[in-house]
Amino acid sequence: MKNQIRDFVVMTVVLALSFGLTISIQNFLDTEAIAPVIFVLAVFIVAMGTDGYKWGILAAFLSVLAVNFAFTFPYFEFSVSMPENIFSGIVMLLVAAMTSALATKTKRQEELRREAEKEKVRADLLRAVSHDIRTPLTTIYGAGSAVMENYDLLSKEQQMKMLKGICEESEWLIRMVENLLSVTRLDGGNVSVIKTPVPLEELIDSVLMKFRKRYPGVEPEVSMPEDFISVPMDALLIEQVLLNLMENSVRHAKGMTRLILSVKVEDEKAVFQVSDNGSGIDEGKIGALVGEDGRYGERYGDAGRTNSGIGLSVCAAIIKAHDGTIEAESGERGTTVRFFLKMEDLQDEQ
Repeated sequence: MKNQIRDFVVMTVVLALSFGLTISIQNFLDTEAIAPVIFVLAVFIVAMGTDGYKWGILAAFLSVLAVNFAFTFPYFEFSVSMPENIFSGIVMLLVAAMTSALATKTKRQEELRREAEKEKVRADLLRAVSHDIRTPLTTIYGAGSAVMENYDLLSKEQQMKMLKGICEESEWLIRMVENLLSVTRLDGGNVSVIKTPVPLEELIDSVLMKFRKRYPGVEPEVSMPEDFISVPMDALLIEQVLLNLMENSVRHAKGMTRLILSVKVEDEKAVFQVSDNGSGIDEGKIGALVGEDGRYGERYGDAGRTNSGIGLSVCAAIIKAHDGTIEAESGERGTTVRFFLKMEDLQDEQ
């Protein structure tokens, strides 16, 4: 129902503006030839800005009536007795209707293309997961079986080492599943991100608490505004983005000694940045890691898993769903990934 009302408003506003523009131009140029052109353009705009064929066709019909009534002699009355007016009206209706149909078809083809891209992303992720998930499952099964079958033969130290490996691989699988669930949620089509004002301090505290629990030996440097700032977002998803970025640095930035998480406000946008001083990423892979070229699951560093690529593709999908942007840069001094979230949504609500 909301879409129907929106489409009706779009059609009404576009036709009203076209009517006013045509009157102004006709008074200035003293010509009737401009009216059909403006209204055909209006039909095209309506068709592109509304859903389905009906609004474009209705706009075409109303445009013909408007041109016949206000811009064809005798003015401001319907004229169906003059053959030239009838012929002009029929031709304009056909042109406008065909324009509407073509515009709607073009829009539909673009929607199908985007759906095909989403399906490709899903397929790429599934291929990456089907390969990567075997290794931790094999490790968990092998270590568990070894402990059970050789319990009396293994020393306490050996048992603890195997159990630690099981825990680490299990944690990796959990994070993989979390990432995949996020992608499924964002690619579901009918599911949209619900933004609520989230205080930056609460968000960062939650991220740091979870990060320190996973990596107690790493203490990130944090920089953020001292003022109270709220940013419209889905807090759970943005938390996952920050955790993914920080985890990638810990796991794959070879030689890293510093991990920096910073937040600032710039041009009515919240800028989140995660940087490290590790070995960096191959410049040729940066676009793939943040989803710029449609490829996902690229390897990051020299690790044997593609989890980082999947994690960053999830980050790109989440930020895109927030109408934000994400970018990455890398060099000899390390890697920096930053993303931008708009803050005007919150200002509009206030």
